[in-house]
Amino acid sequence: MQRKISAELLAWKNQKDRKPLILNGARQVGKTYALEHFAKEHFDNVVYLNMELETTLHDILDGDLSPKRIIQHLELTKKQNITPDKTLIFFDEIQACERALTALKYFCEQAPEYHVAAAGSLLGVAVGREKYSFPVGKVDELYMFPLDFEEFLWALGYDGLAEEIRHHFESNEAMNTAVHKTALELYKKYLVIGGMPAVVKKFVETESFLDAQIIQNNIFNEYVADMSKYADTTTSVKIRACYNSVPAQLAKENRKFQYKIVQKGGTATIFGESIEWLNFAGTALKCQKITEGNLPIAVYAYFPDFKLYMSDVGLLTLKSGLPAEWLVSENNEENNFMGSVTENYVAQALTANKIPLFYWKNDNTAEVDFVLQKGVEVIPVEVKRGVNTRSKSMGIFAKQYNSPYSIRISQKNFGFENGIKSVPLYAVFCITA
Repeated sequence: MQRKISAELLAWKNQKDRKPLILNGARQVGKTYALEHFAKEHFDNVVYLNMELETTLHDILDGDLSPKRIIQHLELTKKQNITPDKTLIFFDEIQACERALTALKYFCEQAPEYHVAAAGSLLGVAVGREKYSFPVGKVDELYMFPLDFEEFLWALGYDGLAEEIRHHFESNEAMNTAVHKTALELYKKYLVIGGMPAVVKKFVETESFLDAQIIQNNIFNEYVADMSKYADTTTSVKIRACYNSVPAQLAKENRKFQYKIVQKGGTATIFGESIEWLNFAGTALKCQKITEGNLPIAVYAYFPDFKLYMSDVGLLTLKSGLPAEWLVSENNEENNFMGSVTENYVAQALTANKIPLFYWKNDNTAEVDFVLQKGVEVIPVEVKRGVNTRSKSMGIFAKQYNSPYSIRISQKNFGFENGIKSVPLYAVFCITA
């Protein structure tokens, strides 16, 4: 399965001032597969260390953390030679062993000639820093997300369609009507399947939505189990409550997160820590409100107000109970919740392109779904689930903050008119900041 992270991993390998790498991301986004596939293509051998399953490895790291000593022990226990530039040392599930995390610092300082990579989930919440500190400044970090729609197209064998979409995004020329329709049909399937690699793989093999949703349900249960594993009992209950409330939060006309939806009388004091847990764990995406569209937009964040999306749109549609057959039909455009699903999809796509999530709302009723900062330009982005694209808010924002153009995401074809760049829903992966 082709993943965009492969190019970033190769760039890391070839850096002269390379540090040990941490590949971060939520569970089941494909970190282990990506690193193993990368190792097979670019190294003579890989020394694989699963810190969650191979607990005897913890004993090796219990004493002196000098790279020379660690390498000697690994060569003996794994019966492999570890050679600079030819061997990848791969610590998987590194959050299960804080000493392994600390060891990365010494590889950076004392043995930079070795290629060392680690994959971890929930590093922001799993590592207790009372005893061992995160090796700040001593590691390179990359973040991995579920497959975006372009990677989904690659997995289904539509490489040519992905190239065609990119061409029309750049030229603003309308796509052939038949091709446009095909791309929209595939987009609707993505809303059901989402981007979890195991789910996509199952769908490619069976073309069954039901089979795919069985895998999705297993992943959802793993996420819930992590909430109990990496938080105390009281906190884990609050985390689950916040996570389970996401579909209901998005179903409201005003999609701002409201603590009272989680629990009557709920407040930020009660649930604020749980929201941050979900955000750091990568299982939810936080979109912060901004009060102004001036540079830099991040400094105008109004922290009490935010929206919360699920990190994978397929998990949202599963959790909300939307029937797969209905989602891929043409009869759902008038359903209000489809607007929420569409927004979640866009939030996921922007996050995959490393674009921070912000939305804007003024003191009256104007609201823009997303706001991007592209260099010195501030671009408003409106998201529409169908072909009805009327929106006063985007025009108000563009005029007030002198935006060079606006982006309208909908089921309409490519185009550029009256300062509005029309981007079909299937082409959101082309948007960069």
